[in-house]
Amino acid sequence: METKNKLPHGGQILANALVRQGVDLAFGVPGESFLPLLDGLVDHSQDFRFITCRQEGGAAYMADAYAKLTGKPGVVMVTRGPGASNAMIGMHTAYQDSTPLVLLIGQVGTDMVEREAFQEMDYRRLYSECSKWVGSIERVDRIDEFVSHAFHIAQSGRKGPVVLALPEDILYEYAEEKPTAAAHIVQPGLDPIIFKKAMELFTNAKRPIILAGGGNWNASACDVLSTWAKRTGVPVATSFRSQDLIDNLDACYAGDLGIGANPLLVKRIQESDALLVIGERLGEMTTAGYSILTVPKPNSKLIHVLSSPDELGRVYCPEFAINCSPENFCTALSKVEMGKQSDRQDMATAHSEYLAFSAPVTVKGDLQLAQIMASLPTAIPRNAILTNGAGNFATWVHRFYPYGGFKSQLAPANGSMGYGLPAAIAAKIVDPKRVVIAVCGDGDFMMNCQELATAARYEAFPIILLVNNNMLGTIRMHQEREFSKRVMGTGLTNPDFIKFADSFGMPAYRVSKTDEFASAFAKALASDRGALIELVLDQEVISPSKLLSQLAK
Repeated sequence: METKNKLPHGGQILANALVRQGVDLAFGVPGESFLPLLDGLVDHSQDFRFITCRQEGGAAYMADAYAKLTGKPGVVMVTRGPGASNAMIGMHTAYQDSTPLVLLIGQVGTDMVEREAFQEMDYRRLYSECSKWVGSIERVDRIDEFVSHAFHIAQSGRKGPVVLALPEDILYEYAEEKPTAAAHIVQPGLDPIIFKKAMELFTNAKRPIILAGGGNWNASACDVLSTWAKRTGVPVATSFRSQDLIDNLDACYAGDLGIGANPLLVKRIQESDALLVIGERLGEMTTAGYSILTVPKPNSKLIHVLSSPDELGRVYCPEFAINCSPENFCTALSKVEMGKQSDRQDMATAHSEYLAFSAPVTVKGDLQLAQIMASLPTAIPRNAILTNGAGNFATWVHRFYPYGGFKSQLAPANGSMGYGLPAAIAAKIVDPKRVVIAVCGDGDFMMNCQELATAARYEAFPIILLVNNNMLGTIRMHQEREFSKRVMGTGLTNPDFIKFADSFGMPAYRVSKTDEFASAFAKALASDRGALIELVLDQEVISPSKLLSQLAK
């Protein structure tokens, strides 16, 4: 018994293994199913932080945002059954955003598996559609091996989330450690022969354009691409919610393909004779339901660069399919020169079209969201982070706010409501001195408003711009389009948001007119506890270009 007690238990072994992988922060909701892991983390309390969240979905969103900002895998710890189910939404977000994330889930003991024990679930079946790999550590002497496997898989190729189930009895068992070094980040290189042929096509094009997107980028790759594009005169567009890959004020930036994309950009993409897509899968949102590019053979000569070979040729058949990471590809691209037939003026025209499209428009009512979003850059640094979840409100920030570059945007490519607030809190935890603004709709905000308690506990208060129209605007918009005046389920009853924020010690302001915003925002910037600014929006204002009453068939 003496010898046994000198050995670490499984929870300690697991905690040590995580620290060796460079993990110094994790998000989660404690549960009795992984108490030994929490016990093991006590030994690392000087250099490890466990952020206690109020719901597992919020915790998973925070881990996703953390990974996007730091480039390190986000780590989430949740309990079995209900906890695992709640975390699913963040895992789906990480999967579609290609975010490296490791989800650790408590599990029933190995002696109880397949009995439908208390809160038992089969995680391999549960997460089969939204994770790269699901493992279960069923021997204490293999903990280090499984942790190493998880961190390698999460960061290799097309990055993404992985799951490790932790049977309770294994965490309590004593054993010797088998230390394993930190995982290598494995990314595909570049086939020089295919690259040369692809560049011959691209450099000889008269109307070339680049579309950048996806989740496998880093700051270096973005800088290299922007520098090369400005030197050669090639315009660069970005995919849905990847606007911060290029500083939107850079001369090469042509705008983004997403909801309500600039028609001139869509036309430019369709009429290009060479389209170089880097890192973007060309999914439904970026291609407007696969309509911007014809399936399976686009009209443009397509060069498709992705970290995952599984996505190449899945929907679109390219002239050249290149399995390569954005960083490795852009490094090679930086040495390429465009042919003489390439028109540098084309880049300037594309950027001018973007600037014209992002100029504020006026709609009905006293509150002009376009003007408010366009005014933000004059008050905040270029490296400020803007987060959002899902809803029509996001159309205004995406169109009228010029993002400052990598990483100034945190937004879910899978269109998940409730992401903005947890992501903003995580951003303030990662970099407390940076200006962080969560732009939320009222329905969107209420999905995870409980995480204001997390912000209060860790003094990680963002500024919240809460667009309130007392309805689920996106669904109401579709409802009016498809079944005019037959409304069901899209109205909302909200709390007093000013009192709600005040209960967490946050200053709060209600703005119903455009000219009231600047004063409230200045106070928010001066506050050391963030602020909530409620923007009261007329229900008729459903988008920057249409009123609700104009949608009826």
